[in-house]
Amino acid sequence: MVTYTDNNYRNLTNRIIRQYGGIPVGTRIYTYFSFLYSFCLRPLVGDKYGLRGINFDTPPDFTRRLKRDDLRHYIDSNGRIYASRMASFIIKTGMVEDVRNRIAKYCDVVFVDEVQDFAGYDFSLLLDLCAGNTDAVFVGDFFQHTYDTSRDGNVNKGLHDDYDKYKKSFEDRGFEIDETTLRKSYRCSQTTCEFVSDELDIDIDSHHENKSLLEFVDNEGWAEAIFHQPHTVKLFYRLHRSYDCLSDNWGASKGVDDYDSVCVVLNMKTEKLLRNGQLEKLPPMTRNKLYVACTRARSELFLVPERYFKKFKR
Repeated sequence: MVTYTDNNYRNLTNRIIRQYGGIPVGTRIYTYFSFLYSFCLRPLVGDKYGLRGINFDTPPDFTRRLKRDDLRHYIDSNGRIYASRMASFIIKTGMVEDVRNRIAKYCDVVFVDEVQDFAGYDFSLLLDLCAGNTDAVFVGDFFQHTYDTSRDGNVNKGLHDDYDKYKKSFEDRGFEIDETTLRKSYRCSQTTCEFVSDELDIDIDSHHENKSLLEFVDNEGWAEAIFHQPHTVKLFYRLHRSYDCLSDNWGASKGVDDYDSVCVVLNMKTEKLLRNGQLEKLPPMTRNKLYVACTRARSELFLVPERYFKKFKR
C-alpha cells in the first residue's frame, strides 16, 4: 500500500491495525518516497550509486542546468537523492523494467491511495510500474488535488486542468475507471455533502441519512467561544501555527479522519464568495483545499470568518 501524505500513512496504518489487530503478514505500507527509495532504489542500485538517503529540499538551481545523465542532477554531495527527482532518475537510467520485475516478484497487488496528488515524472512512473503483470488499484479524488508529488520540469504539465482528460490518461493505459463504488462518504453527514455539492459544485453523497450541525458563524462572541473549544479543530487557509489552538491548514488536513467537530476559518475572499453564493468561483486549488477542510467533519461544521480570530494571532 502506497500513499503520499504522512497523515494518510498514519490513517491507513491505524485502520488496518484496527481491522486486523495488527499489520497482516505480507502487507507493507509505504509513503510514496519511502517506497521509491527503500523498495525500488536502494535494493537495486543503492551500492552502485552510494545512496545514503533522501533529500527533500528543493534541488539547487545549478542542478537544473546539468545534463540529465549527470548524477549531480539527482544526487547531492552527501549521497542523498532528491525526492522530486527519484522518479525521473528511475526513468532516465532505464530502471523501469527492473523495478517492475521486483514489484511482480514480491507483490500480489499494489494499492495506491491519494493518486490525485501524483504529478510530473511521478505520475508517468506510477503508470509504467503498474501497467505490468501485477494487479493494481488506484484510489483518489480528483477534487482533493492540493499538492503535487513533484513539480520538477514540465512533464505532465496541465495534468489536473481537466477531469475528463485526467481520466483518459488512465484509460489509455488500460485502467478501468470506477466512479461509483466510493462515491459516497462514510465520514461526512448528508448535511456536509449537500453543502459541498451545492456551494462548491463538487458532487459528493453520504452513506448516512442523518443531518448534522452546519453553521456560518457571523457573531464575534460565538466565534470566540468556538475558538476556545478544545475539541473543535480550527482549519486555516494557511499559517495555522500563528494561532495557539488545535489547528491545521486546509490542504494539510487531508488524510486526517478523526475530527468530529471542525471549524473552517474563512479568509476574506472566501467569506465574500460564500456570502454571495459563489464559492465555486474560487481558484481550483483553493476550492480543492476548502473541500478537503469541510469534509474532515464527522459531525459539527462551523464556518467562521478569520477576522474574528485576528485578536488571537501570535
